[in-house]
Amino acid sequence: MKLSIIFALLGALCLCWAAWIAIKATAIRDDLGQAAHLAEKLREEVAASDSGSATRTVFEMRKHTIAAKQAADDPLWTLASGLPWAGPNFSAVAEVARAADDVVGLALEPLADVYEKLDWGTLLPSTTGTDLGPLSSAAPSVSSAAYAVRISSDRLTQIDTDRLVPQISQPLAEAAEQLQQATGALNAAADASRLMPLMLGAEEPRDYLLIIQNNAESRASGGIPGALAVLNLDKGKMTLGAQSTATDLGVMQPSLPVEREQQQIYSGRLGKFMQDINLTPDFPTAASTAQAMWERKTGQRVHGVVSIDPVALGYILDAAGPAKINDPEVLRLAGNKLPTELTGDNVVSTLLSAVYANIEEPERQDAYFAGVASEIFATLSNGKSNASELTKGLTRGAEEGRVLVWSGAEAEQSLISKYALSGSISGPSVSPAQFGVYFNDGTGAKMDYYTKRTVQLIKGCPHDGYEETTVRITSTNTAPGDAATSLPPYVTGDGLFGVPPGSVQTNLVAYGPAQAHVEAAKLDGQKTEFAPYFHGNRPVGVLAIRLAPGESKTVDFTFGKIVQHTEPNVVVTPTVQDVKDVTLPTETAACG
Repeated sequence: MKLSIIFALLGALCLCWAAWIAIKATAIRDDLGQAAHLAEKLREEVAASDSGSATRTVFEMRKHTIAAKQAADDPLWTLASGLPWAGPNFSAVAEVARAADDVVGLALEPLADVYEKLDWGTLLPSTTGTDLGPLSSAAPSVSSAAYAVRISSDRLTQIDTDRLVPQISQPLAEAAEQLQQATGALNAAADASRLMPLMLGAEEPRDYLLIIQNNAESRASGGIPGALAVLNLDKGKMTLGAQSTATDLGVMQPSLPVEREQQQIYSGRLGKFMQDINLTPDFPTAASTAQAMWERKTGQRVHGVVSIDPVALGYILDAAGPAKINDPEVLRLAGNKLPTELTGDNVVSTLLSAVYANIEEPERQDAYFAGVASEIFATLSNGKSNASELTKGLTRGAEEGRVLVWSGAEAEQSLISKYALSGSISGPSVSPAQFGVYFNDGTGAKMDYYTKRTVQLIKGCPHDGYEETTVRITSTNTAPGDAATSLPPYVTGDGLFGVPPGSVQTNLVAYGPAQAHVEAAKLDGQKTEFAPYFHGNRPVGVLAIRLAPGESKTVDFTFGKIVQHTEPNVVVTPTVQDVKDVTLPTETAACG
């Protein structure tokens, strides 16, 4: 009788325990669900620059994460975590609740405080300068937030998901991935908060050589350097100094030294002509060479180099508003055929096509480019830009390789080298299985405005434990059939470099991942000779193609002995086309 009573009591206790655990599980699920919902709201408020609402949302999120953490710390929940089969699931849920509370309490709350205190509009470069102190002061808080999120992410990734039920393991994996992404974003923000005040001249005036790359004549990092200018930044005050062109700098005699591997691939022209510094896709090489060339010719040593192309200028104008041309000389050059107001919609077609159709002499073209650049940066520095939209535009430009930055200060460059903004072909910004496809004009003209390309990775079947991937490049000359006579000689090249007018010649350069081999090349399906090299421990294949108007050709470079087993990606030379139209989704071959 007594045993039956004891068993009945134990059964009742077990039922009560199960019911209590169910109540706590529901509470944790609901609170974490509410916090996740508020996180979406927070993203919208940050995107809208609504700092007040963002702060209130973070406060509400914290209430829910505290409640979830307290429920997961309940003694009965802790007891359930010790069960032999179900225990790991209870333990994983508790870890997620603690991580969520740490992220909100140690990261989002301090960041919300920083965000509310910063006036983002005043941090933009302007003609009057800005107080960069608040941004400098924010750096420790942003760094601490990044650390807190990284620790939480590490805790979640260390959980053994093999012992979890799918209802727990899947949300856990999603939470861990989101935290990893947040860690990357916060690390970037921390680096930016340390770097930007210095580069904007908070401690001393800075001079940067500004290079505007012309995509109508392709170079590996974008286009031939055309207009040059010195950009001065002093406590956020931005002014445009001396202006010049790559042609004006002339030939370097003697040539600047060129690293051996790159000289083999791209020739000594890298150190001889400003127009050819970026035949290499490695922007740190191109930028340091440009710095040295500028100093040799002008006597001025700049602190760094900033490169931008007309497409990215369009992104800037979308945020800053139209750039109205006021300079009488530029207006005279524009005449009645070129726009007197440049916008995000017309700047690319104007600078890469219309100017050549309406201004014949290269010297007057250069004068027009210089005048337009001056007007655009005057518009940017007038302090009226939409800060949020400008940040989005510059970020997009950096992601597409259209905005590149190099600093001559080693400590600053070490931070820049972690991001695509650096334009590096090796180092921390390069993913393990990264390919690269770069275009160098061989026409000696401006025909790349009419050249359309696609690039696609095709994953082959593994051999002997190694991956194999083919890089497929399809190029089409969209120039009119009568391009030889209907386009200006300056655009076609007029056959001066051995390429028939209207045709376009391009040196295709394909990079594989480190330690791989470039094994073969095909042109329109037929095996063909190509030039193999190595650059920075990465295999390189080079092949020149020529396209008549309307003609298309496809080149395949096959890379083998790939030791990286991660998903591959490809970086391409930014052209007139939208990068999304150039890079096609990766295909995977069917393997038996």
